[in-house]
Amino acid sequence: MKIYREEAKTLPVAGEYDVLVIGSGPAGMGAAIMAARGGAKVLVLEQSGMAGGVSTAGLMSHWTGTSGSNLYREILIRSAEKNEGDFKNRPVIEIDPEKLKLLYLEMLEEAGASIRFYSFVSAPIMEGNRIAGVITESKSGREAFLAKIVIDASGDGDVAAKAGVPYFMGRESDGKMQPATIMFKVAGVDYDRAVFLPSFESTYETPRGELQALAREHLPAPAGHVLLYKSTLPGVVTCNMTNCTGIDGTDAESLTRAEIECRKQIYAIEAFLREFVPGYENCYVISAAPMVGIRETRHFKGLYTITEEDILEARVFDDWVVRGAHFNFDVHNIEGAGLDKTGQQKYFPQAKGYTIPYRCLIPEGVKGLLLAGRNISGTHMAHSNYRVMPICLAMGEGAGAAAAIAVAKGIDPHEVDVKEIQEKLI
Repeated sequence: MKIYREEAKTLPVAGEYDVLVIGSGPAGMGAAIMAARGGAKVLVLEQSGMAGGVSTAGLMSHWTGTSGSNLYREILIRSAEKNEGDFKNRPVIEIDPEKLKLLYLEMLEEAGASIRFYSFVSAPIMEGNRIAGVITESKSGREAFLAKIVIDASGDGDVAAKAGVPYFMGRESDGKMQPATIMFKVAGVDYDRAVFLPSFESTYETPRGELQALAREHLPAPAGHVLLYKSTLPGVVTCNMTNCTGIDGTDAESLTRAEIECRKQIYAIEAFLREFVPGYENCYVISAAPMVGIRETRHFKGLYTITEEDILEARVFDDWVVRGAHFNFDVHNIEGAGLDKTGQQKYFPQAKGYTIPYRCLIPEGVKGLLLAGRNISGTHMAHSNYRVMPICLAMGEGAGAAAAIAVAKGIDPHEVDVKEIQEKLI
């Protein structure tokens, strides 16, 4: 492999902050809002031009799963105030992505946090084993941002990986990861007759056969399942049906393949919906997400690794920073369409909910850094449960509270008394 040796550069320091939050998805929003409400000077660095990550740019249909997060409840209530028609002032889990983008910005502004779009974080700034900031690339050039604490809410954990935190990829046995998806929306759906299938284990019989079986027969592999969700807009349905396996979300070539393959599937799915699904005879594509949805990449090593058993036993950890977390083992088929043989949706046996300990957010070996979102310390199976947005938002809320306390006391995040964090969250 040829190499090019880049000359050393002197970079401008574009800003100094108490807390830098990397990524503006639900975990990043939770972290930034909570840290700023706690009195910290906060900047969110976001590589796209909109806030919200998968919840907005990803065209996510709804808040999947739940958590006991106060901030999550606040977002549902404030979203309801912005909704129109039948959804006005009625808290629902369905998402209007355009209104949610605006709500995030309003909440950041109210809290006193700043956000900088179109800024790709390319490297951490390290002082020994402590992170002291990050380097970004943007239209403004290569710049440095300094901070007392960095919260990596990038999903893939790009900063944590480059800072040297140990991790493994995907499934422990072979490193394989859940498939990638581009979400899209169709309009022109007759809601009075429309079929909505919310899970892989949902089925629907038509005169021409059962819909999940028809999808496997007629859609281009590895697409081949039906997931259709209501929206807050009349006649509009969100489709979670494109599918690309064997994708590494930390590799640009792999992401490019996922983008191309998923976009090629969209109009084949539109044709399938028109032909086979009741109520969709006149549907048409109106929008597709501008980003590939990546479900799984790096799992980092923290002071504790949450496991499948912890979730099934509904463990209550003394050092919890997420409580009331509830979902299922949502493992999309690693080899093709549908639910993986290890997954459980409709038949998930644990109804109590569970907690996530603060130790899962504290990475091994690097000070001044916290993890929030699907990159925390957990197993492949546990991750399939906690990776959903309400739980990731709650992780961010916990990380943000911890960061604000650490800044105020002049200590490292791992030294924060978890009881103080819990008081902020309660």
